[in-house]
Amino acid sequence: MIKVLFVCVHNSARSQMAEAFLNRLGNGDFYAESAGIEPGRLNPMAIKVMEEIGYDIRHNSTDSVFNFFKEGRTYSLLVKVCDQINGQKCPIFPMIHYVLDWNLEDPSGFEGTYEERLDKTRKVRDEIKAKVESLIAAYKD
Repeated sequence: MIKVLFVCVHNSARSQMAEAFLNRLGNGDFYAESAGIEPGRLNPMAIKVMEEIGYDIRHNSTDSVFNFFKEGRTYSLLVKVCDQINGQKCPIFPMIHYVLDWNLEDPSGFEGTYEERLDKTRKVRDEIKAKVESLIAAYKD
């Protein structure tokens, strides 16, 4: 089993979606967790767009990458979902040899009407799902 840690800033949307996708689509070949630098609250837009496609993340906790490190958790792969291209800081996790940078827009920063923000969040969700499917194809035995 390949253990994967998805990291972002608040662990409120992107990393949560990625974790949910990998845990379901990975069919037991992968185990995913997610965490952030400053855990916040789940993003209601992320909850809604995931619910639209049959994923219930509303009861997920938001977790600290620092707590995972202190607990001695280990992973085979680290995936940074932060928007580093636009200056967003992303946590690191020591002793992981394989790191992917996905550079995804942060739904918490979306502006516009409710529907416009929801549509942008859907696009991020779909991008994450495609990246997770590619990850599975690349790392599966």
